[in-house]
Amino acid sequence: MTADSLPVPPIPSLSMEPLSKASHGPHSLLFKHLLSTLLEVLRLSTLALVISLEAILVLQKWKPIFHFLLLSIFVFISIIEPYFRSSTPVYLVDFSCFKPPNFCKVPPSFFLENASKLGYFDKESVAFMAKILTSSGLGEETYLPPALHCIPPKSHQQESIKEAEMVLLPTMEDLLCKTKISPQDIDILIVSCSGFCPSPSLSSIIINKFSMRDDVRSFSLSGMGCGAGAIAIDMAQNLLKVHKNSYAVVLSTEILSIGWYPGNERSKLLINCTFRMGSAAILLTNKNEARKSSKYKLFSSVRTQRSFEDKSYMSAFREEDSEGKLGVTVQSDVFQIFGEVLRFNITILGAQILPPLEKFWHGVSTIRKRFFEKSREIYVPNFKSVIQHFCLPTSGRALIREVAKGLKLGENEDEAALMTLHRFGNQSSSSLWYELAYMEAKGMVKKGDKMWVLGMGTGPKCCSLVWECLRPIVDESIKGPWADSIDRYPITP
Repeated sequence: MTADSLPVPPIPSLSMEPLSKASHGPHSLLFKHLLSTLLEVLRLSTLALVISLEAILVLQKWKPIFHFLLLSIFVFISIIEPYFRSSTPVYLVDFSCFKPPNFCKVPPSFFLENASKLGYFDKESVAFMAKILTSSGLGEETYLPPALHCIPPKSHQQESIKEAEMVLLPTMEDLLCKTKISPQDIDILIVSCSGFCPSPSLSSIIINKFSMRDDVRSFSLSGMGCGAGAIAIDMAQNLLKVHKNSYAVVLSTEILSIGWYPGNERSKLLINCTFRMGSAAILLTNKNEARKSSKYKLFSSVRTQRSFEDKSYMSAFREEDSEGKLGVTVQSDVFQIFGEVLRFNITILGAQILPPLEKFWHGVSTIRKRFFEKSREIYVPNFKSVIQHFCLPTSGRALIREVAKGLKLGENEDEAALMTLHRFGNQSSSSLWYELAYMEAKGMVKKGDKMWVLGMGTGPKCCSLVWECLRPIVDESIKGPWADSIDRYPITP
């Protein structure tokens, strides 16, 4: 969601601090974080103990066999310990992003001209949408589906199915071509689309068009908002833990024709202005032989939500206006809500991936604030000590910058998100993959790098995926959605 044209409060501090004394969830997260910190301290203490014993053995001039035994035991424990903690590896073989045809381009001036011709928008609403477009960060080359180029726009069921086929089928075909697998090889299929849930389902449409096996495990996710793409990956990961030696395909999109709002409530007009066409297809697998050919390995996955709070639950809500016209209401405090759900999420993520020293300083600052100096700020861990690249939600320029500020990112580390928003608009759940495609096309991603893919959506919910690059990424600038425009970027948004 986005509210760039509205007064934008800063996102609450993203330090890994308990959110509320009354909520059981944050205390559970704090406990997990402290437990992880204690385990790190225990590991360091064990290392210190081994070094001390070794020093004693040297000073006492014990026989070399004792040195050998002590060091062998420590090395053996260090080697086997990760195997007890590790789960089934999940590899991202490759992914594809849909490049809409040129006839779907909608410059802001064209959008506003058509909006003024429709008759049901009053002058104040048109002026409001113009203000949103001016401040949103969208460029001149974003895309809307053919149904929304019509006057009046077509939002019928059949038009939405046509749009779904237009964005999903070519993306799936491109993925199959890239990875050289057959539709018959796919064991798991997940399709995420927040606002459009037809019957037969979107996953059934894909199965029918590509003649997949009769035992393919298929799922359609709806109502999950902009975070659905990341959530679908988390779901696929859990399925791959159970179904060994399998391929899983995740398709993410948003069908815009069904979500068009033809009314004049300001809080519902935001969606019309910034959401644009997009679709992504991702091939995942747990096959051991895929490690050498895959681009990435899933390093960490954390999913959280705050739907149990009424205020958070109602922050973005699809409902009818006073005239019975359906649209998504975005509350003015949505930024603060997203800040809270993000802080909730990174508490767990930080406990999983941060190095011991970062956890130590955070733990010290937490204890100091709680028991000694309540006015002192809690230390915000440096995630850049672990992660080199960041794919942030493209829900508007203001939100991108606030999230980057809260995470203490550098000047250029929100580049992929801002450039994706400028070139393609907010593509909901598929935007994150256009950001990753941008990084690849720019040659930013190197073997061994880690990237944080952050999905946030209505509910509200948040899902963090951390990927590790397994091989050099080459020749991506000449293919994919950025092939004809990557040389023009970055630009000043």
